[in-house]
Amino acid sequence: MKNKAGYLIIGLSVMIALQSCKQKAAPAVPEETINTGTVKIAADESAQPIVDEVTYLFKRLNENAHPQVSYTTENGVLRRLLNDSVRFAVLTRQLTADETKELTARTLPPVTNRFAVDAVTFIVNQASADTLMTVGDIKKMLNGQTKTTTDIVFDNPNSSLVRYLKDFSGNKDLKLKNVFAVKNNKEVIKYISQHPQAIGITGFDWLNDPDSDYAAAVKKVKIVAIRDEQSKTAPNQYFKPSQTTLALKQYPFARNLYLVNCTGKLGLGTGFDHFLLSDRGQRIILRSGLLPDSLPQREIVIKRNF
Repeated sequence: MKNKAGYLIIGLSVMIALQSCKQKAAPAVPEETINTGTVKIAADESAQPIVDEVTYLFKRLNENAHPQVSYTTENGVLRRLLNDSVRFAVLTRQLTADETKELTARTLPPVTNRFAVDAVTFIVNQASADTLMTVGDIKKMLNGQTKTTTDIVFDNPNSSLVRYLKDFSGNKDLKLKNVFAVKNNKEVIKYISQHPQAIGITGFDWLNDPDSDYAAAVKKVKIVAIRDEQSKTAPNQYFKPSQTTLALKQYPFARNLYLVNCTGKLGLGTGFDHFLLSDRGQRIILRSGLLPDSLPQREIVIKRNF
């Protein structure tokens, strides 16, 4: 009996020791907070330059933060958000009432914040003489109401830029012989750099501080100035996109960039949201060339010498 009791005690001790080793060997799952953990983000590919920049800096400031960003078309982002593949998104429009209702019904009420203003930009080859256009001219071109052989090139049939142009022109198809899509914004810029008889439509952000793989193409294109004949303040003036013309609402083709947070918790998604809307995040956007949602304040100290 004594031997059996001894063996039982030894056996229990071994089991406890093995269990303890297993527990020690198992890696601890890091707690998710506003600056630690992981969050999946689906982002509109037309906003990739600014999203890449702010994500990189956010990770540099928070070494235990791991935002995982994947880029796709606007339609692709919405599909992933609505089928619960992701709970955080970057879009160039707010959700519709039906989309909001669907997410709310699944206890994922979206919190939407604007973080920047971009511009839909029209570009031509450096050799082109077409440097001025009116809002009316562009609408007629998109509706096939002008006699022109000029190609109009945009990024992707399912992109937010195309949806924007359809809403603007009232043309739900854009199926004209001289209007066609390439692959993405980089390809639009490259196409225009090689074709003097074409007009490209791209996001303004893609023309500021371009990556090396298309920087040479950017140097071979120029931005078209636009006049809005229906403007109440400057119907006779032409404007190019800039932070000033966007802030003063002089450039007619502006679009907002939004963060959509459906995580429903105080986690890394909320931390990323807060970072972009903070003074620091807004300064990053200001330096990028886009218009921040709120202009960071500058404090000027004046010293008087008596």
